[in-house]
Amino acid sequence: MRELGLRLPPGRMAPLHRGRPLKRWRYVAVYGPELMLCVGDARVAGVPQRWWAVALPDGTLFERTTARSVDRAPAPGWILIADADVRIELTLEEADGVEVVSPHGGGWIWTRKQAGVHVRGRVVASGREWPIDGALGFVDDSAGYHARHTRWRWSAGIGRARGGRAVAWNLVEGVHDGAEASERTVWVDGEPREVGAQPFAADLSRVGELRFEEWCTREDHTRRGPFRSHYRQPFGAFSGVLPGNVELESGYGVMEWHDVRW
Repeated sequence: MRELGLRLPPGRMAPLHRGRPLKRWRYVAVYGPELMLCVGDARVAGVPQRWWAVALPDGTLFERTTARSVDRAPAPGWILIADADVRIELTLEEADGVEVVSPHGGGWIWTRKQAGVHVRGRVVASGREWPIDGALGFVDDSAGYHARHTRWRWSAGIGRARGGRAVAWNLVEGVHDGAEASERTVWVDGEPREVGAQPFAADLSRVGELRFEEWCTREDHTRRGPFRSHYRQPFGAFSGVLPGNVELESGYGVMEWHDVRW
């Protein structure tokens, strides 16, 4: 992939390619049975947007989206969010991940996915505190020159297979979804394996042989000049079978639908 001669992260990518603006984002999540969260930082044509959310199994959702910078502690690998009612402190033990480049809309798009990332820290919300210490992290770094109209469905999660093996997954349709060299990946005990296409239910209740039970949902519908974005990302629990006939004992994560004109 690096032999293609394309500008790719961590190198600097040009702000425009054939008239299409650069879009890039970093999404960090923790998926577990007692609490889930995400922290995101995106730039589209240089315009920033940051967001965070904390989801609880009783359906409670704390969230915020802002154009202001996300607070970060000075040490690499740290994330710090401090709000009136919520505080998120995380340190990540990141690795190389699964990296993919795909043609898209006359340009190219890049992503790197890490799953089962060891995370330590804590979340404080409305007077309660949740310690975090385990391989519960998921990291999505993406950048590229997407087609003006882009639409995808996506699922990411972390859990255990029957018999106790650690598992994680990243499934998608709409971007990086070629028959080969896709970003579709299942990790078993930390080892990644590309898998075939997995159909998504239109209502996000299922992907492939995985069933999904929603806790709560982040949702946004934005119209700003030529920019249009319709977005839905529910947090929840998974059951069923992962590609490769890996039966889940437990699984937690997200489903997502995004339809955007940029």
